[in-house]
Amino acid sequence: MGGCGRVGLPLGIALAARGLSVVLYDINPAAVDRVNAGELPFAEEGAAEPLAESIAAGRLRASTDPASMGLADALVVVVGTPVDEHLNPDLGAVPRAIERGVEHLRDGQLIVLRSTVYPGVTALTEKLLTRKGLTVDVAFCPERIAEGKAMTELFALPQIVAARTPEALDRAEALFRHLTTSIVRLEPEEAELAKLYTNTWRYLKFAAANQFWMMANDFGLDYARIRHAVTVDYPRAADLPMPGFAAGPCLLKDTMQLAAFNRNNFVLGHSAMLISEGLPLYLVSRLEDRFPLADLKVGILGMAFKGGSDDIRDSLAYKLRKLLTLKAQETLCTDPYVLDDRFLPLDEVLKRADLLVIAAPHADYADLDVDKPVIDIWGLTGQGVLV
Repeated sequence: MGGCGRVGLPLGIALAARGLSVVLYDINPAAVDRVNAGELPFAEEGAAEPLAESIAAGRLRASTDPASMGLADALVVVVGTPVDEHLNPDLGAVPRAIERGVEHLRDGQLIVLRSTVYPGVTALTEKLLTRKGLTVDVAFCPERIAEGKAMTELFALPQIVAARTPEALDRAEALFRHLTTSIVRLEPEEAELAKLYTNTWRYLKFAAANQFWMMANDFGLDYARIRHAVTVDYPRAADLPMPGFAAGPCLLKDTMQLAAFNRNNFVLGHSAMLISEGLPLYLVSRLEDRFPLADLKVGILGMAFKGGSDDIRDSLAYKLRKLLTLKAQETLCTDPYVLDDRFLPLDEVLKRADLLVIAAPHADYADLDVDKPVIDIWGLTGQGVLV
């Protein structure tokens, strides 16, 4: 369920590559058609060849028919779990998705929740299926991959499996042992928190780096040089990242889910949100102090939420564009991976812009050769201008 998305499709490809028969059920007909044609609907390194091979061998196919859910011994549920406009979690996203197809489910199936969920959603799903009179095993086995690395990490990373009963745990473990021999068994609520902790920890680290960078920048000092001194051959500080836009569909959302779980008593999480969500505003404010923005054309390099990706979900580059549209004479955007009629080729942006801001650290920008200021908080070029 949700099998042609950025989480479900790599998992389906990986399982098919290990010899399983996989049906990808999705409500997006365009994505289903592309997958059945052996084409990826999005960029994912190392996935194109095994997708085409599995389709050709008949081990993998995609379908918009919900009845396909009833054919499976194991049904893996991958649906979005958003927060609302008040940053409160939607507890019913997964149960609603299952309920829409519950008539096609049957006794004896293993139902695996793969989405990142608010603690207690696995229990809600178990109650729903029991109310519907189904005797099934339910497991929560959160995805742990990073976009662009799925076809490596699905086989290399330990897999968390969690279930209420030993039987369900054993079945979930057996499924994921097709991918890895490293299995970590937990209770469902422990696993739900483990996944939220994972994403929140990354968000907190990125916020710390962004705050450190702002401190150094405000005093005219080079954060990259300071960070190098802190981390070089010093394992206890090795995980201190470079600054940059901490965005995408998971980190902020899951930090806010964890805050809601703790009755909104999560000072660290809320502070991280203020820092990272406020970074575009800080950047534009400092640019106003240093440059006559109203007279300048500003080029934004990279609109995806991360380097090397075509995924724009919750990208802070769009917040940066909105702010610069108000402040600059003209704002020019480019991205080598994102298709958008409003974007310009890189060469044109480099030629027309008076000032450049790297908003996504695509490797394409590492060797820029321009005679104009480049704002590179990521440290990608090694020559970013302090703001």
